[in-house]
Amino acid sequence: MKLLLAVCIGLLSITSNATFAAEYMDKTPFQLSRAFSPGVITQGGKTVWVAGQTATKDFDGKDIANNFEAQVKQVFGQIDQVLKDAGGSLDNVVQMTVFIKESRYGDRFVEMRKDFFKNGNYPGSALITVTNFARPGIEIEIQAVGVIGDNCSQEKRCSVRK
Repeated sequence: MKLLLAVCIGLLSITSNATFAAEYMDKTPFQLSRAFSPGVITQGGKTVWVAGQTATKDFDGKDIANNFEAQVKQVFGQIDQVLKDAGGSLDNVVQMTVFIKESRYGDRFVEMRKDFFKNGNYPGSALITVTNFARPGIEIEIQAVGVIGDNCSQEKRCSVRK
């Protein structure tokens, strides 16, 4: 009985944390077009620092070396998995640093990112072009920070401008 009660309390805690999100600050039309927020406010919650994610194989083991779009999908999937293991999801990403090998992929990345953050709560972000990566075939690397169970949201703003 005590075990069942502990499991129920744990599930309730995870469920209640999922209802809270960070406060994504108001975006200009340019920021919306580029799928990023000028700032994200958090207060409380569990911070997850996601290491830089790269991929040359997808979850099924298929070779995706030198395939930008497949790598973007895979890398976002890996970030989502790390955050799910911590009790969250991509919806909890508040900041990301994106490194791409070729600047010609910048606009395509922005369009793809919009598909992963459909609610318009885009993370604060930097998009940086690099000369190369540590392994051949890598086209993109993304570092992310997620905050799970935060006290701030669009409904419960923590910013000074309320």
